[in-house]
Amino acid sequence: MRLYRDPAGVPDDARGAFAAIGNFDGVHLGHQAVIGEAIRLARAAGRKSAVVTFEPHPRRLFKPDLPPFLLTSPHLKIATLRDLGVDFCFALRFDRRLAGLTAQEFVADVLVGGLGLSGIVAGYDFVFGKGRGGSPETLVAEMRKAGRDAKIVAPALDAAAAGSAGAESDPEAFVYSSTGVRDALKAGDPRAAARILGRPFAIDGRVRHGDRRGRTIGFPTANLSLGPYLPPALGVYAVRVDGAVPGRTLGGVANLGVRPTVGGDPAPRLEVHLFDFAGDLYGRRLVVSLVEFLRPERKFDGLDALKAQIAADAAAARKLV
Repeated sequence: MRLYRDPAGVPDDARGAFAAIGNFDGVHLGHQAVIGEAIRLARAAGRKSAVVTFEPHPRRLFKPDLPPFLLTSPHLKIATLRDLGVDFCFALRFDRRLAGLTAQEFVADVLVGGLGLSGIVAGYDFVFGKGRGGSPETLVAEMRKAGRDAKIVAPALDAAAAGSAGAESDPEAFVYSSTGVRDALKAGDPRAAARILGRPFAIDGRVRHGDRRGRTIGFPTANLSLGPYLPPALGVYAVRVDGAVPGRTLGGVANLGVRPTVGGDPAPRLEVHLFDFAGDLYGRRLVVSLVEFLRPERKFDGLDALKAQIAADAAAARKLV
């Protein structure tokens, strides 16, 4: 998959693609339905497939003081799109200039003039343009006015959940959504989040230096900052980790929290102990997938009590990963 950030820099061989458009934070199964339809239509027309998305997330521009809320880093989003089989990703820089375009200008100047798209697919709730003035219907009308194709995809439903009692009274509650993922993570339910995402929720980042206290109690950890990620429920998780050993996924146990036993941190950090691994991970990018929530974070009376609990957590996590 080839990545472009500026419509002015798109080469001729990347023009004419059939694209899905959206923020796609999380790239959950609802997003994948939109992207999959774009891929299907592209192949049927003998075209390349693409995704048009925005970095940073528009909320970061309009509400910079919001607490962290992202479900995927740009790195993981792009990797997921590549795994889905997308040919091109147009990750447009979302700035004041782009935000100031009307819906009509965005279609004419960016989608048609800049990217040269032959067609576009969007979700049923997609809004765009200055003041969020463009609706899915606007997108279809403006694209067709330019002689291009456009399609809106209906909401994708969680079939297993929608079959439960009460689904008839509130069908919107069973639409795959980023909100559903966030709610599951804040509730300490990574399995529910994974059902919506179609894969485990993962945090990626480069290993940074910590205080090395884990080494002194027999459980060395790799430390990652959450950065702009939404903090899931604080506590201990069974995890699977990619990036430590090329081509291998390792099991581990992780603490996501502020470490109250050793004085506390101002912001949550992720500390990962990898099973059956010894080596230097500083500066390496890891992808840590949350498998199961084991217990909430709590303060212990001292390091001996903490060490005993970590040993018990590690034993529980080994059975899950």
